[in-house]
Amino acid sequence: MKNTEKNSKKNTQGNITAALAQIRQRIADAEHRFNRDTGSVQLLAVSKTRPVSDIRAAINAGQSCFAENYLQEAIGKIINLNNAQVDWHFIGSIQSNKTRDIAQYFHWAHTIDRVKVARRLSELRPEHLPPLNVCLQINISGEKSKSGIEPHELKQLADDCVSLPNIRLRGLMAMPAQVSDFERQRVPFGQMRRLLSELQNEYPRLDTLSMGTTNDLEAAIAEGATMVRVGTAIFGARNYQ
Repeated sequence: MKNTEKNSKKNTQGNITAALAQIRQRIADAEHRFNRDTGSVQLLAVSKTRPVSDIRAAINAGQSCFAENYLQEAIGKIINLNNAQVDWHFIGSIQSNKTRDIAQYFHWAHTIDRVKVARRLSELRPEHLPPLNVCLQINISGEKSKSGIEPHELKQLADDCVSLPNIRLRGLMAMPAQVSDFERQRVPFGQMRRLLSELQNEYPRLDTLSMGTTNDLEAAIAEGATMVRVGTAIFGARNYQ
């Protein structure tokens, strides 16, 4: 039994290590193809529904940034791993009753779409921690099923957020409608790039475009993504609860 468990762990480690290498190569190839600086795109491993053992295998393979959607599940993992070298990114929808835990346990929150949520995150951020990095979520494809603000609401929300002392506005996040054609994929990502560029005229320290997943990361990188979110291509099919 022990040998079986040992072999299973070894296989998991090998699979995740190989998958991470493939994704990193895709990112590096896209950086080169679209004249991006080497290493300018960060990989977020989406670890929702994944056991701690999978995350530990990814850490052993050099991955240090993980993204989670489900708050209580994520907190259990963060406490279990207790790894100061890991950055945790919250990418799920944020209701007010989640803000205390997000402010306490995470380094980033990517899905800010209301000033009320931003204000609570700032108020609840523990004093001993640096400001929480945040991105404003744009509903760039105008999908009713998705969260996020409309582009015309961006300036006001950004103005409100930069005045809050315990969060740091870093940039924008989006999850466009999925399409398979590369040139069509680029369109909403290009819109996001232009929105960030316009906002940088007033807030030049903004530096983050969180966009692109397994199926469209090349198009996202072509249009300026600085973070891409990949889950299934690293960990395999999800184990939904």
